[in-house]
Amino acid sequence: MTEEKKYAEHECHKRFAVNSFNLVWSLHDKKDRSKEEDDKMVHAAHASRFHWGEIGAPVNLERGEWQISRVYSILNNPRSALYHAERCLEICKDNDIKDFDIAFAYEGMARAYAVAGNKTDCEKYIKLAKEAGEHIKEKGDKDLFFSELKTVPGYK
Repeated sequence: MTEEKKYAEHECHKRFAVNSFNLVWSLHDKKDRSKEEDDKMVHAAHASRFHWGEIGAPVNLERGEWQISRVYSILNNPRSALYHAERCLEICKDNDIKDFDIAFAYEGMARAYAVAGNKTDCEKYIKLAKEAGEHIKEKGDKDLFFSELKTVPGYK
C-alpha cells in the first residue's frame, strides 16, 4: 500500500468515526426519536467504534465503548449496555487511562447497572465514579462529568 493510499484510508476512517460519533449525540438529544432513529443511533455508535478500532488509540476505543453503552442504556437494553460499559472500563484499566475517561467508565457501569435494576452494583459504581471524578483536573470536564453522573437513575 502506498503512503498516499494509507493516509487517505486513515483520514476516511477518522472522518467516519467522528461523523458517526457526532450523529449519535444529535439523535441522543432529540426529543421523541422514532424507532428508526433509535436503530440509526445504535448503528452509528457501532460504526464510530469500528472506525476508531481501525486507526485509533486506546482512548478512542474506550470512548467508543462508553458511547455504545450509553446508547443501549437510554434504549433500556441492560445486557448490551453492561457489556460495552465493561469493555470501556477494561480498556481504561489495561491502558492506565485516568482522569475524565476512567470517571466516565465508572459512570457507564453505574448507568448500565441502574438500567438492569441492580441497585447494589449501581451504587458501587456511582461511588467509584464520584471518587474518580474528584481527580479530574480540568474544571469544565469535572463539571460536565458530575452533571452527567447526576442523571444516572438512583444517583444520590
